[in-house]
Amino acid sequence: MMEPAAPVVAGVDGSSSALAAVMWAADECARRCAPLRLVHAFSLLTEEHLAVTGTGDDVRRAAEERAVARLTEAAAAARATEPEVEVATETLSGGATSLLIEESRRARLLVLGAQGIGNVRGLLVGSTAAALASHGRCPLVIVRGLAAVDGPIVVGHDGSPTSEAALAFAFEAASLRGARLTVILCRPGFTVESAYHTSRFAAARDAAEDDDREVLARWQNRYPDVRVERAVPRDRPVRVLMRYGAEAQLLVVGSHGRGGFDGMLLGSTSQALVSHAPCPLVVVTSAERRVGLIR
Repeated sequence: MMEPAAPVVAGVDGSSSALAAVMWAADECARRCAPLRLVHAFSLLTEEHLAVTGTGDDVRRAAEERAVARLTEAAAAARATEPEVEVATETLSGGATSLLIEESRRARLLVLGAQGIGNVRGLLVGSTAAALASHGRCPLVIVRGLAAVDGPIVVGHDGSPTSEAALAFAFEAASLRGARLTVILCRPGFTVESAYHTSRFAAARDAAEDDDREVLARWQNRYPDVRVERAVPRDRPVRVLMRYGAEAQLLVVGSHGRGGFDGMLLGSTSQALVSHAPCPLVVVTSAERRVGLIR
């Protein structure tokens, strides 16, 4: 189980997107009574220092000074957002992906902006996003778009273990915010041509719906203060999630599912959500469930 003092970790790179993520993280820390840890990762092989003339020591010193300046700016933004939140900063030398994965082992949440600069440009595209989703040990938050202040928390659920982990996160988030929760129920299609198979798959569909009701009832009992709304989409999950996300405070999904959410972080659905989600997106990873961080 996660230690009570586990921090929310936010990545800093000097971009406006990262500052927005830091301010979101500060708000979340206030809700969860958690400390905020701001980290900046730099690699001397990819930093802008290539334009600097000097010795190796000069190059490192310039990169470190730039990192400190970026962290100082981010810490000031965090304290201005939530003055009571404890803020710590650290400069890390190395590849951003591996360092962020390591940070996630001790973090409550890992928070990143949707777009970066310098050595983290395109951080959430391709292999880096897949690595964070597959090997991170805490929920990954991608801050982009505008959160609707009075909107619901929206979560996708398809009956898979990671989607139930996402459901757990979403119920807690809704309770912390005093927000309603919209659960998008997405199961594999059961429509086939023959009457025999139609009957058989209809029974499977009914069983899945019973499972959904049981799962939701279990979490509703744990969070009786949360008002739950269910939605059964008749469209592709990504389109439904995007549509509901437009009026949401937060959009929550599992990293891997089945049926409509299968391989979400590796295919077109994940790319669409990461690139175009209209509100902050939370990806609850399968690795998180393996190490038992979901309470």
